[in-house]
Amino acid sequence: MHKIQMYICLMYSSELIKGTLKTLVLNLLAKHDRMYGYEITQHVKERTEEKIQLTEGALYPLLHRLEADGLLTTEKVSIGKRVRKYYKLTKTGKQAATTLSDEFRQFSKTMNKLLDTFQSKPQLQWLT
Repeated sequence: MHKIQMYICLMYSSELIKGTLKTLVLNLLAKHDRMYGYEITQHVKERTEEKIQLTEGALYPLLHRLEADGLLTTEKVSIGKRVRKYYKLTKTGKQAATTLSDEFRQFSKTMNKLLDTFQSKPQLQWLT
C-alpha cells in the first residue's frame, strides 16, 4: 500500500501543516481577490522560502470542502484551450479567515508562553 504524500515540508511536521492548512488558505485568499490552485501552492512555497510546499493532494480536497461549506466560490475562466478554476472567498469565508487567524495567533502566543516555562534555567553556582 502506498502512502500519498500530502505535504512536502522540510521544517515542520505534516501534523502541524495539516492543522493550519485551512487557516493558511483562507487568509491567503482573503489577501487576494481570487487565486487558482497552482497559484496558491506557488505563493505558499515562495512566501515560506520553500519550507512549506503544498501538494495537489492536500490543497484540492480542502478547496472542495471549503466550497461545500460555503466559505468560497469558484469561477472557471478559459485561457486558450485550458480552463482555470479560480477560488474566491464568500462573506462567510472572509469572516472565517479573520476568526481562524485570530485564533491561531492567540494559540501561538499561548504555546510560546507555555514552552518558555519549560526552558531550563541554568543553576547559579556560587563559589564559597
